[in-house]
Amino acid sequence: MSSNTALAISLGVFGAIATWLFLGPLGGALAIWAAFIAWACFYHNGGKEGGLQSTILGNAAGAIIAGIALWLATQSGTGASLGTIWPAICVGLGVAAMVLLANVPAFASIPTQVYGFASLAAYALMKDAGGSLTAASLANPLVVIILSMIIGAVFGYVSEKVAGMLVGSGSRAAAKA
Repeated sequence: MSSNTALAISLGVFGAIATWLFLGPLGGALAIWAAFIAWACFYHNGGKEGGLQSTILGNAAGAIIAGIALWLATQSGTGASLGTIWPAICVGLGVAAMVLLANVPAFASIPTQVYGFASLAAYALMKDAGGSLTAASLANPLVVIILSMIIGAVFGYVSEKVAGMLVGSGSRAAAKA
């Protein structure tokens, strides 16, 4: 079996499983779209164990930085006197922090951090949950996005392994024939 066919089968099956899991047993508590973003990051980061590590660390770092920026923009009280310039400053500082953090090899993938940052910001703004950034529950967008992205990265890892097994089993079957 070709690697592309094996990957198509693996991704299709695991994509269906992930969607069922997120919308069914998890009851919509997590964000399936954030999981798929992390899943794509896993492959963008080269897959394997290194891609898994880069994805989880980078997505989480970006989400944490976004959470700090969002908290500063909405909860610090500074925004009332500065208007819309304050959120812009907070985002600018967050972006600068992500780029500087990329000097650390484990966080070198700036796009991966940006995906985490954007996912947290989108979820928090979509749910109007900026005030929940310190809650120790699934009301906290930081918890939701980081958990969703970790699960997505793990699905990426597993889908890669299964695709590899499918390619390998096809090679063994052809060798026996």
